[in-house]
Amino acid sequence: MTSAAAAAVRPLAPGDRAAWEPLWTGYLAFYGTSLPSAVFATTWSRLLDPAEPMHALGAELDGELVGIVHYLFHRTTWTVGDYCYLQDLFTAEAARGRGVGRALIEAVYEAARRQGASRVYWHTQDGNTTARALYDTLADHPGFTVYRKLL
Repeated sequence: MTSAAAAAVRPLAPGDRAAWEPLWTGYLAFYGTSLPSAVFATTWSRLLDPAEPMHALGAELDGELVGIVHYLFHRTTWTVGDYCYLQDLFTAEAARGRGVGRALIEAVYEAARRQGASRVYWHTQDGNTTARALYDTLADHPGFTVYRKLL
């Protein structure tokens, strides 16, 4: 297995859209959903806008974009510093097991430290056992259950 250091992580740039879009589509498909093209365009615009609290990183192996992570900062009533929500993480199937997910998460940790955030957190489905095996090595699972109401 290749170490996490083999994956080069960097902020996504405007020229990465064509490589980002299939990864984003793969992430959505993994969770059994799809989004209209207007949401793709808005999301991409937000991820690249320095005035937005949303950010995107990509991981490359051999010069090819094989993983993405989206994260955002938000206020909290529990600390002075913001929290960092790691919203979306996806690695192309051919690159799994090569340290890409770990490298992306650790890059978000570093970005959160630079921002002065006091916490990085994320959600995943209970049955996502492959990802959870990695997550259990990188973070604590506090035992919370998520509730939501779609509006």
